[in-house]
Amino acid sequence: MSSFSTPAIMLRRTDFGDYDLIITFFTLNKGKIPVIAKSAKKSAKRFSGILELFSVLDIVCSTSRRPGLSILQEAALKHPFVGIRADVIKTAYASYWAELINEWMEEGGRQIQLYHLFQHVLCGLDLGQISDRALSIQFQIRFMAMSGLCPDLSLCSICKIKLEQMKKNEVVFDLKKGGLVCERCVTGSSRQISLSKGTIKQLLWIKSGDLDKVSRIRFSSQALKEGLEFMEMFVPYHLGKEPRSLAFLRQIRQGIGNREKRIEKREKGVCRV
Repeated sequence: MSSFSTPAIMLRRTDFGDYDLIITFFTLNKGKIPVIAKSAKKSAKRFSGILELFSVLDIVCSTSRRPGLSILQEAALKHPFVGIRADVIKTAYASYWAELINEWMEEGGRQIQLYHLFQHVLCGLDLGQISDRALSIQFQIRFMAMSGLCPDLSLCSICKIKLEQMKKNEVVFDLKKGGLVCERCVTGSSRQISLSKGTIKQLLWIKSGDLDKVSRIRFSSQALKEGLEFMEMFVPYHLGKEPRSLAFLRQIRQGIGNREKRIEKREKGVCRV
């Protein structure tokens, strides 16, 4: 029997029998791996309640020559990110990002850049100093770039003229073509969304800029709205299905938006009186 150690982010946990847990970790050294945590539910001492979703841990696992799950032997908590789990909208965003990694990343393949990106956006989400929506735009476009499915935002996908040469400020993105369509080439396809040039330029910078510098970008309200709507249409379309956590995220956002509108309406009524 051999063992390995690695930093890891917890993506998913599932009950296994009366005492054990099956846990999916996204690790720095081994990519996505499922492990079994024996007696994790039975013994409060063994892992001391640290096996929580989205937490960053240093884990030690043992492996056998026979096929089967690795066994989680030790876990030390590095970043608990309690601010995420204490907030329903933050939890919804983190769940969406985790589902993208869990569903579309193959087991056992190292994805060092993606690991650092995921930890970066989780840290930003936990601290609350950057807009949740801006972090989600950043994660989605860079995740798609790493998956080889990044939207082409630099030129028309048909005639190849560059974004700067397009005359209108509003530019159409065709989901089926995976790129922009200029005013001369545009058709009436239902799989299209309009983006302003300002939003497109910010998305291009976010896709390839330094992570720390990207996080300091200040989105206009228009760019934030357009960018989030665009990425949440683009990602499911090109991955082939809509993540379940995305539907939950939209539901939570809508509920919060409706509540804010009711509060604003009441406050305006009080002011008029």
